[in-house]
Amino acid sequence: MGMNREILRIALPNIISNITVPIMGIAGTMIAGHLGDSVATIGALAIGVSIFNFIYWNCSFIRMGTSGITAQAFGAGDNRTTTLMLARAIVVSLAVGLLAIILQRPLGLGALAVMNGNELVSEYFFARIWAVPAGVLLFGLNGWLTGMQNAIIPMIVAIMINTIHVACSIWFAFPLGMGIVGIAYASVVAQWTGVIVTAAITWWHFRKSFVAIKWREVIDMAAMKEFFLINRDIIIRTLCIVATYTFFTAASARMGDDNILAVNTILLQLFTLFSYMNDGFAYAAEALTGRFIGAKDEPSLRDAVKKCVIWCLVVAIIYIGVYIGWWRDLLMLFISSDAQDAGVLLDYAGRYIGWIIAIPLAAAMPFVMDGIMVGATQSRIMRDSMILSTIAYFALFYAFKPIIGNNALWLAFSSYMFLRGALQYFMSHRLHKIYDQAR
Repeated sequence: MGMNREILRIALPNIISNITVPIMGIAGTMIAGHLGDSVATIGALAIGVSIFNFIYWNCSFIRMGTSGITAQAFGAGDNRTTTLMLARAIVVSLAVGLLAIILQRPLGLGALAVMNGNELVSEYFFARIWAVPAGVLLFGLNGWLTGMQNAIIPMIVAIMINTIHVACSIWFAFPLGMGIVGIAYASVVAQWTGVIVTAAITWWHFRKSFVAIKWREVIDMAAMKEFFLINRDIIIRTLCIVATYTFFTAASARMGDDNILAVNTILLQLFTLFSYMNDGFAYAAEALTGRFIGAKDEPSLRDAVKKCVIWCLVVAIIYIGVYIGWWRDLLMLFISSDAQDAGVLLDYAGRYIGWIIAIPLAAAMPFVMDGIMVGATQSRIMRDSMILSTIAYFALFYAFKPIIGNNALWLAFSSYMFLRGALQYFMSHRLHKIYDQAR
C-alpha cells in the first residue's frame, strides 16, 4: 500500500486541481448558454477558447520540460539544479508571455481568419490575451512544483483561481452587462491573482531548499541547450495536440450545421472531465518516474509505473459507467431548459454520445504514458508517437467524412487517443528503456 499512498498523495491534489480547470470552461459554456442566442454564443466561446488552447498548449513545454529535470534532481538530492530549474522556468515563461502580448495583433487576426471567428470571438480574444503571461508563468511554477513532488500548492491555487474566475464571469457577464467579454476579463483577473499567490507560497514553503545562484548559471548555454532540446521535442508534440484539438473545433464549425458545433463542443467538455481526472495520475507518474530515476531505484520505479497504469484504468471504467447512466443530466448542465433549441441539441447529442462512452478506455493509457515519458525526459518518444498518431487522425477523418460525416471526426479522435498510448509503450521497448535509466 506504500506506493499507492505515494501515488494518491500526488494524484489526488492534482485531480482536484485539474478538475477545477475544465470548470472554467464548463462555467463559461453554461454562462454563454444563458446569454441570448445559446447556439451562437456557445459556438463563439468554443472558437475563442480553442484559440487560447492553441496558445497555452504550445507553451506547455515549459511545464513538462521543467518537471522532468526537476524531479530527477530532486530524487538525486541536488538542490542547486532544482533552484536553477525554477529560475529558468520563470525566465522562459516571462519571455514567452511578453512575446504573446507584443504579437497579439497578428496572433489574433491570424487565429480569427483560420477559425472563421466573428466579432464576438474577436472581442473575447483581445480581452483575454492579457491573461496569457500569467497563464504561462503558472505553467512554469506548477511544473517545478510537480518535480518537487508538491501537489498541494497547485491545488490550493487552482481552487482559488477557478473560484475567482467563476464568480467574476457571472458578475462581469450579467450585472455588469459585459457578456462574453466579461468571461474573458474574468480569466485575466483570476490568473494574475494565481501567479502572485503561487509565487508567495512557493517562496515561503521552499525557502530553505533554495541555494544561492548566479545569473550566468541560469542562462548557462550547455544547460539551456539541454532544456531546449527536451522542449523542442515537447513543442513538436504539443503542436500536434493543438492541431488535433483546434482542427476538431474548426471541422465542427465547417460541418454546415451550428447544432453540430454546439453539441461537439459540449461533448468534448465531457471528455475533458475525464482527461483532467486521469491527468492527475499522469502527474503522479511524471513526478515519481523522475524521482526514482534520479535516485536510481529501479524496483520502486517499476512498482510506481504498474500502479499508475492500474489507477488510470480504474478511472476509465468509472467514467464509462457515469456517462452511460447520466449523460443526459450532464448535458443539461450546459443547456438552458427554457432554451428553444434545448430539445434539438439533446437529439443531436444522442447521435454521438456513444463515442464519449467509448473514449475513456481508448484514452486511459496515453495520459499515464505521457507522465512516464516526461519524468524520464524521453521527449523523442513522445514526439515521434504523437506525429504518427496525428497523421492517423487526419487520414481517418478525410477518409471517412464523406461516408459517415461527423462520426468520422469522433472516430479519428478516438483512434488518435488510443495510438498515442500504444505507440509510446512499444517505442520504449515495452518500458524497458525507462527502467534501464534507474539502474
